[in-house]
Amino acid sequence: MLAHNIRINVFCKPEDDIELMTKNLLSLIPFDIKEQKIELKKTNATGFNEKKITILEVYLEKESHTNLFLNNLARNLADEQKLLIKKQADSRLDNELNFFLRLDKSKLINKNKLWLTDKGDCYHIKIKIAAFPHKREVALKTIEKIFS
Repeated sequence: MLAHNIRINVFCKPEDDIELMTKNLLSLIPFDIKEQKIELKKTNATGFNEKKITILEVYLEKESHTNLFLNNLARNLADEQKLLIKKQADSRLDNELNFFLRLDKSKLINKNKLWLTDKGDCYHIKIKIAAFPHKREVALKTIEKIFS
């Protein structure tokens, strides 16, 4: 087991094409979520300056789903991106062993390319790393394994 669960979400501004954002979110997942009975959650919220935003979210918790997602993610990232993830692994991991990645929204939409970003306009991925025992060093080794 590599991860206990994975949460993938994106914030859609009023000017964003929700269908396109949904399509790109689902493109990150290498299986049909409807077939697997996984919900695509849509939540309406209020963002900065009282702007209405829609949050699209998929939550994966079955081991087969999380493993397929992580293998697909690693396979579709450029080698330089995987190196960057491994280099930054410690700073991307919190004390509860949640590992955070942000993928550039415009690069995914316009170039169908997975690219890390530190900016807010992105697809957020939160991976609850499975580490036995529950230690940071063990989690970092798991991250190394995922992105090798």
